[in-house]
Amino acid sequence: MARFSRIISFPVLFLVVALACEARVLLHSPGFVQTRNTQFILNGAPFFFNGFNSYWLMNVVTDPSQRSKMSDVFSQAAASWLSVCRTWAFNDGGSQALQISPGVYDELVFQGLDFVIAEARKNGIRLILSLSNNCKDFGGRPQYVRWAKNAGAPVNSDDDFYTNEVVKGYYKNHVMRVLTRINTITRVAYKDDPTIMAWELINEPRCQVDYSRKTLNEMASFVKSIDSNHLLTVGMEGFYGDSITEKKAINPGYQVGTDFISNHLIKEIDFTTIHAYPDIWER
Repeated sequence: MARFSRIISFPVLFLVVALACEARVLLHSPGFVQTRNTQFILNGAPFFFNGFNSYWLMNVVTDPSQRSKMSDVFSQAAASWLSVCRTWAFNDGGSQALQISPGVYDELVFQGLDFVIAEARKNGIRLILSLSNNCKDFGGRPQYVRWAKNAGAPVNSDDDFYTNEVVKGYYKNHVMRVLTRINTITRVAYKDDPTIMAWELINEPRCQVDYSRKTLNEMASFVKSIDSNHLLTVGMEGFYGDSITEKKAINPGYQVGTDFISNHLIKEIDFTTIHAYPDIWER
């Protein structure tokens, strides 16, 4: 029986190696990842992947002496067949800010993001780039509202991110600057680079009153008007909302004012995501 097990393991091993080699070829393919029904597609074939989240990449490589750390992350990820990485394409105000103030950018930090994309390309890794944050870490929604308030806009809470025209203008400007950025290393505009798998509107959007659907619709249309090549997702955690009220009780102990179902029915949104924190939810 032991000998028989060893014999039949060889075809399985060859099959795994063959699939792995095929996957590596697809990863280095120059095409854009697309969707077809419920599948990701690359050059007409199903695109399967394992991924990881490393939000910190741009901030670390802003210091050129630290760039080898990120290169090691990508090379180790590729060796482990991790082929998609989600990371930040924002840092608003504060330390090592990409966007120092509305429309004012630190070129050295932007060059750090250029390096992230170039290294991902070199290692056959595709990126999901998030464009803002719900919470105050790395600026995000609170920083946009603070900027607007300092400029005299009539804002009262972070939820005005979804309704105030000044704040939405700041966000749209950031989207435009990032998507049309010409990479100083590859000389390819971000919006034309297939290394980027998708854009994410905002990391884990929340609001006390669900203003988000209208604004997410507006922002999704804005992104697609600039870049029709790349996929787009919202960045939501996965909470039920008013579209299926009977399921709101399933949410983990609290409501966050966003609706996973209705917000992913926006026609410009190509795929959904869920962020699971069971260790926190059980507390």
